[in-house]
Amino acid sequence: MKALAAFSTFVGKTFAFWVIVCAVLGFLFPDQAKQIAPWIVTLLAIIMFGMGLTLSVDDFKEVARRPLEVTIGVICQFLIMPLLAVLLTHVIPMPPEVAAGVILVGCCPGGTSSNVMTYLSKGDVALSVACTSVTTLAAPLVTPFLVWLLASQFLPVDAWAMFISIVKIVLAPLALGFLAQKLLPKMVRAAVPVLPLVSVIGIVLIVAAVVGASKAAIAQSGLMIFAVVVLHNGLGYLLGFFAAKALGLNLTKRKAIAIEVGMQNSGLGAALANAYFSPVAAVPSAIFSVWHNISGAILANYFSRRTEK
Repeated sequence: MKALAAFSTFVGKTFAFWVIVCAVLGFLFPDQAKQIAPWIVTLLAIIMFGMGLTLSVDDFKEVARRPLEVTIGVICQFLIMPLLAVLLTHVIPMPPEVAAGVILVGCCPGGTSSNVMTYLSKGDVALSVACTSVTTLAAPLVTPFLVWLLASQFLPVDAWAMFISIVKIVLAPLALGFLAQKLLPKMVRAAVPVLPLVSVIGIVLIVAAVVGASKAAIAQSGLMIFAVVVLHNGLGYLLGFFAAKALGLNLTKRKAIAIEVGMQNSGLGAALANAYFSPVAAVPSAIFSVWHNISGAILANYFSRRTEK
C-alpha cells in the first residue's frame, strides 16, 4: 500500500505530463480514444466521489469563520472567468461550438488542482479549499444559469437538463464520498493516499476521449483554441490577483484567489460540453485541463518566492 501511495503522489506531482501524453495519444489514435467517450460522465463522477472523501466539516467551518474572504473568492470565480470568456469570443473569431465551449469552461467552478497549486505557492490553502468547496456546491445552480445567459447566442442551452446532470455527476458523488467518511472512516483513511492516482487517471482519460473525438477540429483550429485558453487562464490569474488586492486582502490570500479564479474544473466542462453541445465544444475544456496545470505550476513557483513586504 505504501508503494502504491508513493506512486500516486508521484503521478499527482507529474499530472501535467500525463495529461499531455494522453492528449497526444488521443490525437494519434482517435478511434481508440473515442471509445472512452461514453464513460466521461462516469469518470467525472468517480473523481468527484474522491473529492467527497477528502471534504471535511472544517472546510465549511472556514466559510463561517471568514465569510467575506470566501465570498470574494466565489464572486471572483463566477464573475471574472465567465465575462472573460464572453470578451474573448467577441474579440477572437471562432466557430459557435468553440465559443460555447469557451464560455462553458469559464462558467465552471474552481478545480481541485487549485488547492495543490495554492499550497505550492505558499498561499492561503484553507481559503482555497473553502472557495473550491463552495463554488462546487453552487455549480448546479450557477453554471447552467450562466451558460444559458451567456452562451445561448451561439448554441441552444438546456439549463434544466444541465442542472440535473451536475447534480448527478457532482453533488451526488460528493455527498456519497462525504457520507463514506462517516460510515467507513478507516477504509477511507487508507484510500485517501491513492486518490491522486484515481483523479489523474480519470482526467487524462477524459482528455484523451475529447481529443480523439475532435481530432479534425483540433487539426483545423487547435492553435486558435490554445491561444484563447492561454489568454483566458492567464487573465483569470491576473484579474483574480488584482481584484483581491483592490479589496484589501493580504498576499497569501491574493495568491489563493488568483489561482482559484484561473484554474477551472475543466473535467466538468468537458463532460457537459460533450453531453449538451458537441465533442468540438469540449475541446477548450480539454486544452484547459492540459494548460492550467502547466501554468498553475509556473505561477505557484513564482508566487512561492514572493512574500509580504
